[in-house]
Amino acid sequence: MFEYKTIENPIENTLLKEKGSKFIGFAYPVNNEKELKAALEKVRGEHPKATHHCYAFRMGLSGENYRANDDGEPSGSAGLPIYNQLLANEVTNVLVIVVRYYGGTKLGVSGLVKTYKESAKITLEEASIITRELETEIEIQFNFNQQNTIFTLLSKFDAKVLNFDANENCILTASLKLAQREGISEKLSEMQHVSFEFND
Repeated sequence: MFEYKTIENPIENTLLKEKGSKFIGFAYPVNNEKELKAALEKVRGEHPKATHHCYAFRMGLSGENYRANDDGEPSGSAGLPIYNQLLANEVTNVLVIVVRYYGGTKLGVSGLVKTYKESAKITLEEASIITRELETEIEIQFNFNQQNTIFTLLSKFDAKVLNFDANENCILTASLKLAQREGISEKLSEMQHVSFEFND
């Protein structure tokens, strides 16, 4: 399991109308709590007068970090139907928010479930779903005269150099696909005057 499905870009302002109520859908790729909070605050800021801001998210490789929030709607009528759409699309690291402006006619619990589900569904249908590979960061220390060897090795494993301090003792940070971790560890372990560790 070195990859996961997520959405490529944010989707904003999909509109669904039901008995006078307006449901506006948003979907954001999020990688951590900070991005999650920022997206929620952004939508709340854009729709301060909305009756409800219901949402659900999944984060983590197998979606182990998740939450569904009804924001004042009857329990299980909003957050859960949204969350179920994340499951149906098999995506993670995604936040879906559905903003509701109440239109005067009550929809009832089953009506709400149906509409929140539909809103989340059309929002995710607009998103392009992509497969991302998990990455890890490695820090390698080596002697100045080993630069070529190290750089050749990194390019073999498609690693991206993030930072490089060239001194007598060089320190280099690179990111590479998690699937390559074993392979590169093996090669580096065989070299003299080289130490390395993964930052994860």
